[in-house]
Amino acid sequence: MTLTCTKTYFDVPFAHRQHLHDGHCSFVHGHNWDIRVTFGCERTDENGFVVDFGKLKFLKAWIEENLDHACALSRGDPLARKLVAAAPEAWKVYYCDECSCEGLARELFGVFDALVRRETGSRAFVVSVEVSEDKKNSAAFSR
Repeated sequence: MTLTCTKTYFDVPFAHRQHLHDGHCSFVHGHNWDIRVTFGCERTDENGFVVDFGKLKFLKAWIEENLDHACALSRGDPLARKLVAAAPEAWKVYYCDECSCEGLARELFGVFDALVRRETGSRAFVVSVEVSEDKKNSAAFSR
């Protein structure tokens, strides 16, 4: 039996560019993103928690360091490195395989799962990550 709990990080401002899109999404544009993380475990901690929400500061710090006011760019974007090289002081970039909602959900799942397992001695893990653009559109990744 797996117990779960969920934490949401609201209104994380960052941009992205869908370089293969045939419309306006091919331009660099930003959103306020919500990141919803569902955690799971087979056995709770000594307090009966899946994870202690007060001890998730490592996830918040990761989000602030890597995504807050950043631009997510796909590693395969042929203009990404040129854009950044033109004015490196103007960019905080997070490179990922795909910077769509779907790609970001998959990317963050892998990052967060590794961090949670490390911090909890593998007692807890990530069940799913849902990423929302401006509270209108979302995608989730789970295993």
